[in-house]
Amino acid sequence: MSVAVVDRPVAASLPPVLRERGQREVFCGLTGIIWLHRKIQDAFFLVVGSRTCAHLLQSAAGVMVFAEPRFATAIIEERDLAGLADANEELDRVVDRLLARRPEIKLLFLVGSCPSEVIKLDLSRAASRLEAKHAPRTRILNYSGSGIETTFTQGEDACLAALVPSMPAAPAGAPASLMIVGALPDVVEDQFRRTFADLGIPAVFTLPPRRAADLAPVGPNTRFLLAQPFLGDTAAALEDRGATHLPALFPFGVEGTTAWLRAAAAAFKIDPAHFDRVVAPGRERAARAISRHRAVLTGKTIFFFPDSQLEVPLARFLAQELGMVPVEVGTPYLHRAHLVHELAALPTGTQLSEGQDVDRQLDRARAYRPDLAVCGLGLANPLEKLGITTKWSIELVFSPVHGFDQAGDLAELFARPLNRRDRLAV
Repeated sequence: MSVAVVDRPVAASLPPVLRERGQREVFCGLTGIIWLHRKIQDAFFLVVGSRTCAHLLQSAAGVMVFAEPRFATAIIEERDLAGLADANEELDRVVDRLLARRPEIKLLFLVGSCPSEVIKLDLSRAASRLEAKHAPRTRILNYSGSGIETTFTQGEDACLAALVPSMPAAPAGAPASLMIVGALPDVVEDQFRRTFADLGIPAVFTLPPRRAADLAPVGPNTRFLLAQPFLGDTAAALEDRGATHLPALFPFGVEGTTAWLRAAAAAFKIDPAHFDRVVAPGRERAARAISRHRAVLTGKTIFFFPDSQLEVPLARFLAQELGMVPVEVGTPYLHRAHLVHELAALPTGTQLSEGQDVDRQLDRARAYRPDLAVCGLGLANPLEKLGITTKWSIELVFSPVHGFDQAGDLAELFARPLNRRDRLAV
């Protein structure tokens, strides 16, 4: 059964939203482990799940059998599902063996999956029990990576939200600090840190940190920027600790990055003239890099299937800076408060859809015949068979795409499939 409802926006200037509920085609939240385990360098992610969960992570990460990654799967066997074995006792044995073998682990995440939730395994209680045993050497937290009702990027949101209660309280009267929230490649994070330092904002923290012990202090003097639009639970958890969100465009392209940086500069009362001087070189580099792809992309139509929750900011970037025409922008969940600036910047007439009904969306894509469709892996081949050029949405999550110095690379990710199509045309 599928449901489609037109939801009228609160602000009259925003387009109506088609809300859909039906068949879904997404990866689960376990996928976030692929980039998170590289980011927090002394953390380990132990998925409590099935062999299917293990195969997903192993194949998605491309880990060789003799490598020692910072993730693994505690396999739930038939005996556990049938209630013939105590899953908690077996989990305790797995964790004890893991921490004895890998003493460098300072933060262990127990990650729930569809199978662990089906058998009602209480990983929150298990994490508390195991942390009492292994503290202070190892902190043990839990979150859900289940894909039953979520999309794959929400795994990062759940992970970061689980970290927030462990963050120390900022001292009363401490000067204001800035926090970048969202996992970014180290090179991109370093670029943003240098820019904020040049602007005169010295106290800059990141969530997640590169080391478990480096969790930032948080409190009423904390201002935070979201680097990703899919961090709704994390933002709410930070606000519950007294932190203040700085709403802005997301840092994709020239205009998005400038607006994102400006939101922080305004919060810290940086002189506007100084701000313009600091960001001018980055803006110019990004504009030159983007211009190389404008001829390929200008005037081309694009259709976003709901997948990563990056769809709205990316559609804004492509329309605003490259002249593409988004005929439909679908997203699994539309967080209006975090996307208010992005939604206002979309071209008039853009169809927004929230949620998933794959059959209906495929029908609309066939009718639109867009030049490019951004979709999940499972839909790419069927769309290509229909003659619609595709871009895998997951590649936009794995690739460094934020900030001035990655703006050209981001544009190229959309230009590349169109260039390939033209070269193969006969």
